Amino acid sequence: MDEDELLAEDEPEGDEVGGDELDDEDEPDGDVPLEASDTDLGEHEDEDEHEHEHEHDHRPPPFAVDPDAEDTGEIHPVPRSFAPLAPSALDVDVDDVDVDDAATEAAPSGEEPHRPRRRWLRRALVAAVLLLGLAYVGGWWLTGERTPAQASIGGVDVGGLSPTAAQRAVETELGPREADAVVLEHEKKTFEIDPADVGLSLDAKGSVDQVVSRSWDPRRMVALVAGKHTYDPVVDVDDTKLADSVDSVAEAVQVPVTQALITFPGGKPKAREPQEGLVARKDDTAQAVKDAYLAESGPVAVPTAVVDPMVDSAGLKKAMTEIAQPAVAAPVAIRVGEKTIKLPVSAYTPALTVGVVDGAMKPRIDAEKLAEPLTDATTGIGRKAVDATVVIRGGKPVVVPGKDGVGLQPEEMAKKLVPVLTRTGDARSISIEADVVEPEFTTADAKKLQIKERVSEFETEFPYAEYRNINQARAAELIDGVIVKPGETFSFNDTVGERTEAAGFVVGTIINGGVFREELGGGVSQVVTTTYNAAFFAGMDDVEHHPHAFYISRYPVGREATVAWGYLDLKFKNPTKYGVLIRASVKKSTPGSAGVTRVELWSTKVWDVKAGKSAKRNLRDPGTRYDDTPACVAQDPVQGFDIDIYRTFFSKGKKVKSETVTANYQAADKVICGKKPTKD
Repeated sequence: MDEDELLAEDEPEGDEVGGDELDDEDEPDGDVPLEASDTDLGEHEDEDEHEHEHEHDHRPPPFAVDPDAEDTGEIHPVPRSFAPLAPSALDVDVDDVDVDDAATEAAPSGEEPHRPRRRWLRRALVAAVLLLGLAYVGGWWLTGERTPAQASIGGVDVGGLSPTAAQRAVETELGPREADAVVLEHEKKTFEIDPADVGLSLDAKGSVDQVVSRSWDPRRMVALVAGKHTYDPVVDVDDTKLADSVDSVAEAVQVPVTQALITFPGGKPKAREPQEGLVARKDDTAQAVKDAYLAESGPVAVPTAVVDPMVDSAGLKKAMTEIAQPAVAAPVAIRVGEKTIKLPVSAYTPALTVGVVDGAMKPRIDAEKLAEPLTDATTGIGRKAVDATVVIRGGKPVVVPGKDGVGLQPEEMAKKLVPVLTRTGDARSISIEADVVEPEFTTADAKKLQIKERVSEFETEFPYAEYRNINQARAAELIDGVIVKPGETFSFNDTVGERTEAAGFVVGTIINGGVFREELGGGVSQVVTTTYNAAFFAGMDDVEHHPHAFYISRYPVGREATVAWGYLDLKFKNPTKYGVLIRASVKKSTPGSAGVTRVELWSTKVWDVKAGKSAKRNLRDPGTRYDDTPACVAQDPVQGFDIDIYRTFFSKGKKVKSETVTANYQAADKVICGKKPTKD
């Protein structure tokens, strides 16, 4: 039967589609008819279904074929009415399935819809959705069971493997590299980071977990069979320890930025050009270490950043013209009361600089450096303060009062000088008030020391040598009158200073390498030994002393000391609550008489000190050596030995404490100047 015959056979009489029921044969599987009589609807419809029916009653007529129209091949709209639809006995919401209205509406010109085709479409759609869902769930499940087909971790191929197999592959390939150091480099410097020092280690499981993980993302599912994926290995690290190692690298790499600066050596401006600096980018360096770990990539460059100076060369040149050159163009007038003096350029330029302050070139005067030249340059205005002291007059200690000074305060002067340095004429002047300047050590301070009596004295003799007279007298002069306050430590080297010609010393004999040699300051050890013994019997604390290399007979055995500038010193600490005044003097030697070095300590007596000694032990015999160098000084042999020195403290006749000091003397060879004779 062709389509026209089917339409003619099924078309009811009249213009409207009736409520005829379908045969059972048209409703397979027991489906309830989609159309029903008014009576049936009354039994099954609820309120929502009435609303649904009402909506269908108002639908616009669909397009249908008009049988009376001329066969032109065109389709014309034909008005139609629809019977209400009966609900499905299975309560399937048909609206949930997106089916074209043409498949669900009535057939053209009074025909019934093609229901089997509609049901087939529905079922096909549902089946497709179910299949898609099953495939989606399956994809989710598969993403947790295998790595992507073309996946690698740190260069290790793990494509298509199970998590366990992938982890095993990572451990096998990368595990042997765990102890390999990470090498950083910068220019010609290299730095090794030991993984153990910074807690670096491979996390094989974590490395695989980032590759194998279930995901609802369809792109992740597709990646299982398509695409190439490269992953870095996951590593554990102690970030604090790594930061410490990076700090060390950064310190070595750093090139400090050089800021523009103008100084005034000799009163003339001198420019220092700005230079860019370099710093390591610490966060990037730490990341570079982690990235390079296990990678076998060779040395990794330290990430750095350039640091620009705050002021460039143009800014420096401008400061030279506008600040530095005017600053030294003329003296500055200083008015103090009715007096006016000219402060010469040389008085303030040692303290003057023009440098970067808050991103700009500005002049600055260091008040501390200004103090001394300012005082010297303003003698017509004020005077220096004089410290109080203690002297010995008529065999008794006397406090000499301090004297106030009159002067200008360096801080105020520096503050007022800076703004006028770029001015000219009368504007290049400042007004300032003179202040009374108290001495640093006042009369009251001197009295509190309670220096009342001589608490120890010691003398040593020395044979004639003019260098001894000069060097010992100069050293004694420099320590004479020194006051060691309670708790202070006296240092011979700090007090006397380096033994130079400018300081008043001459070349003399010293011991160097177990033999006599000529050197500046030779002979001052006589003053050192005498001072050491005076401190010994005054009960001073022995902080540092060094016996001579070999024993010298004019000194007390075991109780003697030597010094050398820069590494051997004599130091003692004042442990009492009283001040200690040092008196030192030298009676010069002559060709016919020995000289005498004398040191006294004045204070308030606390202890009586007694000295003792052990027998010599560990005797060492000297040898003989020949010396044909110009520096040779002949010497007699001296036996070497060890000896203990005892110091016992008494107070009011009772023993308070005792100390033992050991002196070790090496043997002094007999030195013969000249070549060693050959045997015939």
